[in-house]
Amino acid sequence: MIEIFKTNVQEKKQATTLVALLSDRFSDFSIGFDLEDCDKILRVEGRNINPSVIIETMQSQGYSCEILI
Repeated sequence: MIEIFKTNVQEKKQATTLVALLSDRFSDFSIGFDLEDCDKILRVEGRNINPSVIIETMQSQGYSCEILI
Protein backbone atom coordinates (compact mmCIF):
# COMPACT_ATOMS: atom_id res chain seq x y z
CA MET A 1 0.00 0.00 0.00
CA ILE A 2 1.24 3.48 -0.85
CA GLU A 3 -0.17 6.74 0.48
CA ILE A 4 0.78 10.11 -0.97
CA PHE A 5 0.36 13.29 1.07
CA LYS A 6 0.59 16.97 0.20
CA THR A 7 2.60 18.92 2.79
CA ASN A 8 4.06 22.36 3.41
CA VAL A 9 7.57 21.10 4.23
CA GLN A 10 10.02 23.42 2.46
CA GLU A 11 13.56 22.50 3.46
CA LYS A 12 15.58 19.30 3.26
CA LYS A 13 16.55 19.64 6.93
CA GLN A 14 12.88 19.68 7.92
CA ALA A 15 12.19 16.64 5.73
CA THR A 16 15.13 14.74 7.23
CA THR A 17 13.92 15.42 10.77
CA LEU A 18 10.37 14.39 9.90
CA VAL A 19 11.47 11.18 8.15
CA ALA A 20 13.44 10.24 11.29
CA LEU A 21 10.43 10.97 13.52
CA LEU A 22 7.97 9.10 11.30
CA SER A 23 10.38 6.18 10.83
CA ASP A 24 10.75 5.83 14.60
CA ARG A 25 7.00 5.77 15.04
CA PHE A 26 6.25 3.66 11.95
CA SER A 27 9.30 1.44 11.64
CA ASP A 28 7.67 -0.95 9.14
CA PHE A 29 7.05 1.81 6.58
CA SER A 30 9.25 3.26 3.86
CA ILE A 31 8.97 7.04 4.16
CA GLY A 32 10.32 9.85 1.99
CA PHE A 33 9.73 13.37 0.71
CA ASP A 34 9.83 14.82 -2.78
CA LEU A 35 10.44 18.51 -2.15
CA GLU A 36 10.96 19.16 -5.87
CA ASP A 37 7.26 18.51 -6.46
CA CYS A 38 4.99 21.54 -6.13
CA ASP A 39 2.93 19.67 -3.50
CA LYS A 40 6.00 18.84 -1.35
CA ILE A 41 5.06 15.16 -1.42
CA LEU A 42 5.33 12.82 1.54
CA ARG A 43 5.27 9.21 0.32
CA VAL A 44 4.56 6.39 2.76
CA GLU A 45 4.77 2.77 1.68
CA GLY A 46 3.87 -0.22 3.82
CA ARG A 47 1.12 -2.46 5.08
CA ASN A 48 -1.87 -1.19 7.05
CA ILE A 49 -1.13 2.52 6.75
CA ASN A 50 -3.51 4.69 8.75
CA PRO A 51 -3.46 8.07 6.96
CA SER A 52 -5.13 9.84 9.90
CA VAL A 53 -2.24 8.93 12.21
CA ILE A 54 0.32 10.17 9.66
CA ILE A 55 -1.59 13.44 9.28
CA GLU A 56 -1.93 13.89 13.05
CA THR A 57 1.79 13.24 13.54
CA MET A 58 2.71 15.82 10.90
CA GLN A 59 0.27 18.36 12.33
CA SER A 60 1.63 17.83 15.84
CA GLN A 61 5.00 18.99 14.46
CA GLY A 62 3.43 22.14 13.00
CA TYR A 63 3.10 21.06 9.35
CA SER A 64 0.08 20.76 7.12
CA CYS A 65 -0.53 17.34 5.65
CA GLU A 66 -3.40 15.98 3.58
CA ILE A 67 -3.98 12.97 1.38
CA LEU A 68 -3.27 13.75 -2.26
CA ILE A 69 -5.86 12.11 -4.48
